[in-house]
Amino acid sequence: MNDAFITNLPKAELHLHIEGSLEPELMFALAERNKVAIPFKSVEDVRAAYSFTNLQTFLDIYHAGAAVLQTEEDFRDLAVAYFDRVAQDGVIHAEIFFDPQTHTHRGIPFDVVARGLFAGIDEAQEKHGMSVGLIMSFLRHLDEEDAFKTFAQAEPWLDQFIGVGLDSSEVGHPPSKFARVFAASADAGLMLCAHAGEEGPPAYIHEALDILQVDRIDHGNRALEDPALVARLARDAMTLTVCPLSNVALRNVDKLENHPIDRMLDLGLRATIHSDDPAYFGGYIGENFRQTARAKTLSREQVVTLARNSFLGSFLDDDALSGHLATLDAYVKAHP
Repeated sequence: MNDAFITNLPKAELHLHIEGSLEPELMFALAERNKVAIPFKSVEDVRAAYSFTNLQTFLDIYHAGAAVLQTEEDFRDLAVAYFDRVAQDGVIHAEIFFDPQTHTHRGIPFDVVARGLFAGIDEAQEKHGMSVGLIMSFLRHLDEEDAFKTFAQAEPWLDQFIGVGLDSSEVGHPPSKFARVFAASADAGLMLCAHAGEEGPPAYIHEALDILQVDRIDHGNRALEDPALVARLARDAMTLTVCPLSNVALRNVDKLENHPIDRMLDLGLRATIHSDDPAYFGGYIGENFRQTARAKTLSREQVVTLARNSFLGSFLDDDALSGHLATLDAYVKAHP
C-alpha cells in the first residue's frame, strides 16, 4: 500500500475547524489587505510559534490569527483555500466547523461570516463536485447565555447548517454546561456533536452522550480509559472523529507510534481520521492518514475501514451516503 493509494482514497472530513486552516501565507495577505497588526514579522515567525504544550497555548495563537478575518471575501478565501487543498487528498465530502463567537466578539457580524463561508462552499461544490455541510460550534469557555445569543443570531441561517458542535478549552467546561442550548438546537432539527475526551475525562463523553444526546463524538480518545464506555460506543456505532497529528502536537499522545487509533479499531469503535486545525498541527487529512498509516503500520484493510467510517459517521442522507460509499468501493476495487 503506497502513499498515492492513501492520498487518493475517497474520504470524508468530519473534524475540521475552518479557522484552523488559516495558513501563515494567507494570514499575512489578509493582515495586509485589512491593515491588521499581527504579532509576527514573517511566515517563519508564525511557524516557529507553532510549538504547543497544551490546548490552551494553541488557542492563544489561534485567536490571534483569526483577527485578520474581517470581510466576506476573507472568509470566502479561507474556505476556498481549504477546499482546494483537500480536494488533492481524496476528500469528496466535508462537514466543517466554524466558531462564530470568535468573530462576533471582535465585532464581525454573524452574517458576514456565514455569507463568506457559504460563498466558499458554493465554489467548492462547483469546482470539485464536493458535498459540504457547515456546523456551527459554540465556544465552551464562554457561558451558555452567550451560546444562546449566538443561536439567536444564527436563526436566519439554521436551515442551511447541518449541525452544532462544542469546542475550545475542554477541561473545566463539561458538556452539561450547554444542555439547554443543545436541546434547542435539536428542536431546530440540527444534528449534534461535541468535543469530548480530548483533554477532558471519560465523564465528559458520558455527559455528551447522556445530557447533550450527541450524534457524534469529536476526539474521544480518553474513552479508552473506561471499558464500559468503550463497549457502549462500539455497541451504538458512535463515531469518534480522531485527529492524530493534533493529538501529538497538543501532547495528548507523546508520539504517533503510540497513538491508539489501531486499538480503537480492534475494539470495534467507529473511529475515523481527520485534521482538526491543519495549518497549526502539521498536516491536512491526507497527511494525517499517511503519517498514521506509516507510524502504526496500518493494513490496507484498516486504512479503508477508516475511510469507510468517515462516510458512515457523516450526517449525509441515505442516498448521498450510498453514492459516496459506492465511489469508495469502486476506487478500492480499481486499485487492488
